[in-house]
Amino acid sequence: MTLPLDRLRTALTGISGILVTPMDAEDRIAPQRLAPIIARAAAAGVEALTVNGNTGEFFGLTFAEAERMQAEVPALVAGRAAVVAGIGRSLPEACALARRARADGADAVMVHQPPDPFVAPRGIVAYVAKVAEAAGLPVVVYLRNDGIGLPAIEALCRVPGVVGVKWATPNVMVLAQAIRRAGPGIGFICGLAEPWAPPMTALGTAGFTSGLINLAPDRSVAILRALRDGDFARANAGIAAIAAFEALRAEEQNGANVAVVKAALALSGLDVGAARPPAAWPLPPGSAAALRDLLAGWGLLARQAAA
Repeated sequence: MTLPLDRLRTALTGISGILVTPMDAEDRIAPQRLAPIIARAAAAGVEALTVNGNTGEFFGLTFAEAERMQAEVPALVAGRAAVVAGIGRSLPEACALARRARADGADAVMVHQPPDPFVAPRGIVAYVAKVAEAAGLPVVVYLRNDGIGLPAIEALCRVPGVVGVKWATPNVMVLAQAIRRAGPGIGFICGLAEPWAPPMTALGTAGFTSGLINLAPDRSVAILRALRDGDFARANAGIAAIAAFEALRAEEQNGANVAVVKAALALSGLDVGAARPPAAWPLPPGSAAALRDLLAGWGLLARQAAA
């Protein structure tokens, strides 16, 4: 049973954790390996979990793999958090995933912005409208390129079913205008994770996305609580404490984003396999050593946990 809309809206004002897609040694997806990650995130207070997001390597999965992840992850979450299903690819594929989302146990869908090089602003609106109609669930629009313009962004917010926008562009002044034009009823979420949450919160977003929750959800939740308390100094201190981790993820033109999370999980004792090309895998020796030192400082190396 899907969450009531008011409870979903509340969940989206917290942390939207973007789950990795685990792989086995033969590069086959292994959803069950998410069980301890989900349990830890839910226990820490992460209120929404996204399957088939970018940290989940959505565009590196086959359609069948994306279907399986969407089908299996909600049962692993088991009501401990809202489940948001990432939807994208060609319009027929996106609508096929969207139609199944409710039956699979998702509470909402998140529509990836199409990466097609020939995207018309009105074409994106039409794409989201068709996916929303197919889903019959609340829709979060994932906006990574605000170059489509404010009129198109406003039109996206008017699509029936859209309840939120995951804003993943650093153009905060455009964000402020978009929030004003969207009006009440549309929640804006910081889509650039913890480092961008303070300025975006100040402009009117509520909650933020996070890949860090796969490894250290308590750190993300502490930042969220500080922001909710209006304690920006405390929030910024928490962000400073994870800055080295985020810097490693930003290496190789952000190509190490998922790889660092997966490598860190392996060092902590949770094997979720490799990141697929075109992601940066394996990490270069210097980055791998820096990550090991960082996790040692956080007390998260597997041998430390065993001790």
